[in-house]
Amino acid sequence: MATTTAKTSRTTRAGNGPFDAFTFPAPAFEIPAAFREFAESSATQAREAYDRVKSAAEEATGLVEGTLETAREGAFAIGVKAIDAAKSNSDASFAFARDFFGARTASELIELQSTFARKQFEAFTSQFKEFQALTEKLVTDTTRPVAEKVEKTFKDLKVA
Repeated sequence: MATTTAKTSRTTRAGNGPFDAFTFPAPAFEIPAAFREFAESSATQAREAYDRVKSAAEEATGLVEGTLETAREGAFAIGVKAIDAAKSNSDASFAFARDFFGARTASELIELQSTFARKQFEAFTSQFKEFQALTEKLVTDTTRPVAEKVEKTFKDLKVA
């Protein structure tokens, strides 16, 4: 036994690298067919699962992008309507001020004030209805694709 140990140590020193002492001959064996098939089917299933997740992520990204664009367009429309309403109300207020300072009698002042108040109330009511319609459209257009996707997903889960 001492001869083998000495012989091994001499061989190790004559090897190619510092870790040659840790190289052991590995027995050659073949992996059973059942294990190979299992590994191959697992790899295939993993690839398919990855493809499904990737596809779902791409769909979700497209859905979010579309929803954000719809929300941006709706918010822009509401902003434009707010600017129009502010301009209209400012113009009406300046016209009222011009007429008010041009009035000659108290009864004319009262008539101007009551006419202005009635017209502004009508304008406010009309503007409020327009804002309400735009806001409803924004909410509906923004949430519809998400609701449809969620509904489709639940239907697909029930089928599967």
